[in-house]
Amino acid sequence: MDLDAFLALLTPLGQKALAEASELAGADPVAAATRLRRTYDASLTSAALTQAGLRARAKVKFGADAELMYFTPHGLEQSTHADVAAHRAARLTGSLRVVDVCCGVGGDFLALARAGHTIDAVDLDPLTAAVAAANADALGLSSRVTVRTGDAADVDPSGHDVLFADPARRTSRGRTFDPQSYSPPWPVVLGLLERSRAACLKVAPGLPYEFIPEDAEAEWVSHRGEVKEAALWTGALARRTAQRTSDEHPWRRATLLPGGHTLTPTGATAAVGPMARYVYEPDGAAIRAHLVAEVADLVQGHLADPMIAYITSDAAVGTPWAARYEVHETLPFSLKRLRSTLRTRQIGNVTIKKRGSAVDIERLRSDLRLSGDKSAVVILTRIMDKPFALLCSPCPPA
Repeated sequence: MDLDAFLALLTPLGQKALAEASELAGADPVAAATRLRRTYDASLTSAALTQAGLRARAKVKFGADAELMYFTPHGLEQSTHADVAAHRAARLTGSLRVVDVCCGVGGDFLALARAGHTIDAVDLDPLTAAVAAANADALGLSSRVTVRTGDAADVDPSGHDVLFADPARRTSRGRTFDPQSYSPPWPVVLGLLERSRAACLKVAPGLPYEFIPEDAEAEWVSHRGEVKEAALWTGALARRTAQRTSDEHPWRRATLLPGGHTLTPTGATAAVGPMARYVYEPDGAAIRAHLVAEVADLVQGHLADPMIAYITSDAAVGTPWAARYEVHETLPFSLKRLRSTLRTRQIGNVTIKKRGSAVDIERLRSDLRLSGDKSAVVILTRIMDKPFALLCSPCPPA
């Protein structure tokens, strides 16, 4: 879909084509295209069907708003989940002037505008900027949002109260995990932060710690058990979470949504000891934020291996910060032994998890040749540098 085709969607004829395409959602693609081509030209038909498909996919992130919004494939992929955007917007109090560089299709500025802020949104791609402007209009927020095409590097954030930046993490070769390959590149992003009064920078959750600015608060956000992203907060928006006592970044936080639970450093250290009755799998946000020791404290547990983020404990503690499994057997890893144990227990369905193991899960599943009517969880891990398989059953969530 190019810019002209998208703009055609915003005309009365385009809106009619889009409505008809939405009614055909789930139908055979060829049949749907053939039907629309009886009334509309090829370009409008393609744009309408593409947009209807994107709206259907977007419901996971945007709920009912998706039925009114517009998307590009990359814009939808990189856009922030509505719950995460609302969580971030809630940290900005009052009525602020926010410049949103690399605004994408507008997922973040929509939440900021709904929170009462005024947004100057910028995106380098003319099509994406047009989609973002259409979203502000479709959701009745155009009085609070101005969208323009421009380069983030040319923006002066000093004239705004807050800078929001979401640099693109995709190149012509696909997704990139190297901040130097972001668009704009990391040095440009840092320059924007330095010139801003306060800022929120959205980054990939795997951002290496050495890239975190010294005075920034780093927050990792998990939504319904999946780590979505990290945010770097600077200036007045940074909440100091610990005193600086080492080279490791102390100002870090993990957040669970939609519950709003938050975890920060306490100075805890995790002991290492033998496998106990339960094994706890910390939420990914706590792992990314290096807060596994804090989770271990919550469940009165310790690590079975100092380098593996599985916690073990004899205490049955309910916490949103970790999934709990009861350990029935701890086996030195051997395909033959594991297969025999599962057959003896009549286990025909397994959920396989691993951490610190090089085993190919799908190949293992095939090699186990399972049969039986019972289920189990198999956790593949290392305990003091030796491979083990833990045969477990899941415990009810907290």
